[in-house]
Amino acid sequence: MERMPIGSNQVRQAEAASFGALKAWSPSPLVRASLWLHGAAMFGVAAQPHLWPFGLALLACDHALLSAFMHPRSTQLGPNLVRLPSVMSRSIAITFDDGPDPEVTPRVLDVLDAYEATASFFVIGAKAAHHGALLREMHRRGHTIENHTYSHKNTFACLGPWALRKEIYRAQHVIADAVGIAPRFFRAPMGLRSPLLDPVLAMEGLRLVSWTRRGYDGRPRHPNKVLDRLTRRLAGGDILLLHDVAPTSLPACDAAVLQVLPRLLDRCAAEGLRVGSLAVVPSAPPGRAEPAG
Repeated sequence: MERMPIGSNQVRQAEAASFGALKAWSPSPLVRASLWLHGAAMFGVAAQPHLWPFGLALLACDHALLSAFMHPRSTQLGPNLVRLPSVMSRSIAITFDDGPDPEVTPRVLDVLDAYEATASFFVIGAKAAHHGALLREMHRRGHTIENHTYSHKNTFACLGPWALRKEIYRAQHVIADAVGIAPRFFRAPMGLRSPLLDPVLAMEGLRLVSWTRRGYDGRPRHPNKVLDRLTRRLAGGDILLLHDVAPTSLPACDAAVLQVLPRLLDRCAAEGLRVGSLAVVPSAPPGRAEPAG
């Protein structure tokens, strides 16, 4: 499903639609239990103020439990795509984070072209705002452009709901303005998800994506180690994570992704695995209503 960008004269309509999306949000059992627990604690303390230490301790335990499920592949806080749907059992999705980079990304695109492969790029909105032409070229070549927040804050998972919404909303609209289609998928910085993230994604009609395995190529590492991390137990349905940027200590030409990607694509071809983007994956997870577009 394609999502068209929202112009400035439609912002109010978008805000109104977001409330409809929020009504369609269905909290996970863990989050639902946490909401009930917060309500019960507040009611109990209001009725019996002297019990406030017990109520505070109860909520502290609840928050500790929620924090234990903030890791990237967690599904306890809400839907999270860590593998492709079963109908895509002979396909591999390669995804790239933290771009676009004016030096590395075009080289990645050329490698993908040489193998007739497509990919999904989770871009940072602040970078996208300065490289609109590059985003349009990525889109023209058949790749999808997805949301990786506006500023990639390391503290993203600790932000409140309004700050989360601002990071996601700004990136969503920068990308939509550049390529004419708003992202359908979202990936959190470092993959860490907040218990507050799922309803915010519902407001924007986004689906959370993490990965099956990652190469850790965003750090200065030997390409062989990166490739081994990605291909160990490689199987159809995997979602792989690379970065179309170079570590700050390396020049663009030495980015591990440029050495790893051709070998990874060769491996996929040898095993008869099709490499594609997330374009054919449904926006909504099974059993969940498709967001209004």
